Amino acid sequence: MTKQQVKRSLCPWPCRAAVSDLHCFLPVNTYVKERNKLPSCFKPGLDHLGPGYRLRIFSTCGTNASALEKDIGPEQFPINEHYFGLVNFGNTCYCNSVLQALYFCRPFRENVLAYKAQQKKKENLLTCLADLFHSIATQKKKVGVIPPKKFISRLRKENDLFDNYMQQDAHEFLNYLLNTIADILQEEKKQEKQNGKLKNGNMNEPAENNKPELTWVHEIFQGTLTNETRCLNCETVSSKDEDFLDLSVDVEQNTSITHCLRDFSNTETLCSEQKYYCETCCSKQEAQKRMRVKKLPMILALHLKRFKYMEQLHRYTKLSYRVVFPLELRLFNTSSDAVNLDRMYDLVAVVVHCGSGPNRGHYITIVKSHGFWLLFDDDIVEKIDAQAIEEFYGLTSDISKNSESGYILFYQSRE
Repeated sequence: MTKQQVKRSLCPWPCRAAVSDLHCFLPVNTYVKERNKLPSCFKPGLDHLGPGYRLRIFSTCGTNASALEKDIGPEQFPINEHYFGLVNFGNTCYCNSVLQALYFCRPFRENVLAYKAQQKKKENLLTCLADLFHSIATQKKKVGVIPPKKFISRLRKENDLFDNYMQQDAHEFLNYLLNTIADILQEEKKQEKQNGKLKNGNMNEPAENNKPELTWVHEIFQGTLTNETRCLNCETVSSKDEDFLDLSVDVEQNTSITHCLRDFSNTETLCSEQKYYCETCCSKQEAQKRMRVKKLPMILALHLKRFKYMEQLHRYTKLSYRVVFPLELRLFNTSSDAVNLDRMYDLVAVVVHCGSGPNRGHYITIVKSHGFWLLFDDDIVEKIDAQAIEEFYGLTSDISKNSESGYILFYQSRE
């Protein structure tokens, strides 16, 4: 069958949409019972997905922009809000999912758009991100699809890790993006100070301190941990602060994110070969160590450590454990000198990993916007019920099975 003939044909499934390329994609929520009985034109979005798993990726057979507007309703559609999918350039779902999550973290979006409004700057990853966010925010249409071509090109140019067509890790990308933006902003502040000194003829003035200034990235995402160690011989407590832009927590079967955070701060005893060198005792002693939260961020990004190296398999595998994440979260495991120790958070976005391993699978995002939930699957956007979030907790059985599991959680403070 030629491509021209395919274009004129209709999808054999109930939607009867015109097939526009050599492959057709299953409609959303279609369950595959026997893959060998599927028409040859079907190309599942996740090639490794096993029988019985829902496929969310689809193209010509999927819901369109007008359907999303209808689902939301003209009276309920938020003023000055836009819901645009992002084109996948082969393997960029890891990038698309994180960008959608960040776009719906309002403080982050507002600062990126404010950066766009400033005078023209030399192109970098932040200017490309600002152009993308501005393009979404200023669209005449309320819903649609945008190709983030400029941003992806710049990303691949700046970092060889992302300059290929292999599946990448969404958490690695998030970490790289936030740190890169912070570096760009700090360098610009440094240049502005130097230019100001040059203009005023004060180039010989000593620098006040060499510590980089905090940026709006730090104001939004940075929190502080305190690593407390207590010597069991002299009872001396030493502490060391450590800043973070996201928290990585271990996961267990049939648990909750609250439990994971509690385990994160559990007391650990250092003994035998792990003894702690106590400055007061001037010798190695048994000690107790624990990590506590000293300062909570405006937006708490929680990374669930779902990929574990299995010695017997000689590869990483996915821990598809069921981990419940609430819509509201209050943190209690704070240090005695904690700042804002009693803070309530609301879930605003979740990056979801679909599949069985880190180098195979797919990423999607669910976000909360103006009181309702949306699912972003590359170029597809659909409204979902709040109850559907439970589908992304993970599985209660085999850890190696394919699953749609919450991977990065974004909680925004109410304060």
